[in-house]
Amino acid sequence: MQDFRIIFFADTHLGFDYPVKPRLHRRRRGLDFFENFHRVLDYARQTRPDALLHGGDVFFRARVPQRIVDMVYSDLFEFAAEGIPLLIVPGNHERSILPASLFLGHPNIHVFDHPRTFAFEFNGSQVTFSGFPCQRKKVHRLFSGLIEATGWSQYQETCQLLCLHQTIEGARIGPAGFTFRWGEDVIPRSDLPRQATAVLSGHIHRQQVLSSNLQDKSAPAPVIYPGSIERTSFAERDEEKGFYEIIFSNRSSEKWLVQQLNFHPLPARPMLDVTLEKSLQPGDVAGFIQAAVSRLDPGAIIRLRCDPEIDPQTKSVLTSSLLREILPDTMNYQFSSDFHQWKKES
Repeated sequence: MQDFRIIFFADTHLGFDYPVKPRLHRRRRGLDFFENFHRVLDYARQTRPDALLHGGDVFFRARVPQRIVDMVYSDLFEFAAEGIPLLIVPGNHERSILPASLFLGHPNIHVFDHPRTFAFEFNGSQVTFSGFPCQRKKVHRLFSGLIEATGWSQYQETCQLLCLHQTIEGARIGPAGFTFRWGEDVIPRSDLPRQATAVLSGHIHRQQVLSSNLQDKSAPAPVIYPGSIERTSFAERDEEKGFYEIIFSNRSSEKWLVQQLNFHPLPARPMLDVTLEKSLQPGDVAGFIQAAVSRLDPGAIIRLRCDPEIDPQTKSVLTSSLLREILPDTMNYQFSSDFHQWKKES
């Protein structure tokens, strides 16, 4: 038997903040997502893995402009022409269905458009990828039936990889490390098939591995989340983004194991807060923000916050037109929820 290697990434959210016909010429975050997407494809082209797996949420929502769809699928079609199998799990942002396209008809592109298994031979070894599109409701109840519908049980003698876009018990998110324990949309780890070599899942944006010991052949299959390729919100501001390169082997035992698990970081712009102090007067706002951002990374994404006791008149000065005038073109900005709350009340 021989080893085999895959590259695993997920949650690319392509099309986010990428206007097809922009009305304003300024930096948009959408290009960051596309650049990291291309970095993953380029790495795979250079290193020639046995397969490339996308764990879901290719796009940032179900309906995206056709130009975005064509851009993405053209890149995937060109990659598939390199002769490397590409597998895709439709995610919840696509509402579990990828946009239709002739590009997806390439024989090296394999989409889990329904519960199914794709079988390959890598270096003389039989390897199967089983999975289904994101089950957006009641996956706790439906999981066993979905696994059975993939035809999983027909491939007992192979290296079996389970490909998902779901929340699995033990996954952590957010700055406080909230941990999913139970729920209708949470898969208990005890329900995962024990014969799986690994569970490869998108959906959770924090890179993490749920496993006590990758090399313990008696342990349950590790659950591997590569996380998103870019920071999609300030809840992810401290998270490193990237993708996994995974080597599987059964040389030291009869059971396939994860031999190597390498995380490759991708560039992510810093996300920083700028808070308006309650003592600010309306005429001081522009100068205060200019002074604050001058000390920050010029490529930062800033979130504008305000002291809860600030004068509403002072807060009202901070408009999008003013920010376009005073912020560097290399920065992106957004308002925090306290600004939105004030606007709603007023």
